[in-house]
Amino acid sequence: MVEAVIDCCPRLTTERFVLRKWEARDLDGLAEMNADPRVMEFYPSVLSYAESESMLARYMDAQQQDGVCFSVISEKGSERFLGYCGLKVPGYQDHLAFGPCVEIGWRLLHNEWGKGIATEAAQTWLRFGLETLQLNEIVSFTPIQNHRSEKVMQRLGMERIGEFEHPMLEDGHRLKRQVLYKMTGQRYLGQGHD
Repeated sequence: MVEAVIDCCPRLTTERFVLRKWEARDLDGLAEMNADPRVMEFYPSVLSYAESESMLARYMDAQQQDGVCFSVISEKGSERFLGYCGLKVPGYQDHLAFGPCVEIGWRLLHNEWGKGIATEAAQTWLRFGLETLQLNEIVSFTPIQNHRSEKVMQRLGMERIGEFEHPMLEDGHRLKRQVLYKMTGQRYLGQGHD
């Protein structure tokens, strides 16, 4: 698990992006993203502005209390909100057969898809989680229908572990069946990362 000895939610940079903590100014971008049915296709529903406001508050609390949470992806220079990517401890991990765990995840504004943003940001977070935080492994999961996210997991070199039923979705829900990937520290180093 993540030990709270260092800031687990730092400001990181990639070639093109800044990965940073959530701030109040991110609400409009988050709300726009969460209200887009294309972005939310593999989530139970789109979110209202008020629901995005609650989500932002939860993420800001998680940054403070847990030291880790999905983080904002913003454009270098302009700091324009593009989406989020990062590490997070699922709040329902006691219900996961593979818990406790640290998850890597991402979500982008629709007009930012297809530009390699999720992969670039996720590579940075994997390196931080496995090298700096020295986590044993990081998992990622998505509904089996979400081939775009699964392709990101594959580009990251993550290993497909199998499928599971998401414990927070009712039986028969179209998104209940999920695909599970993981990256262990050993696998990461074996791929030549150092």
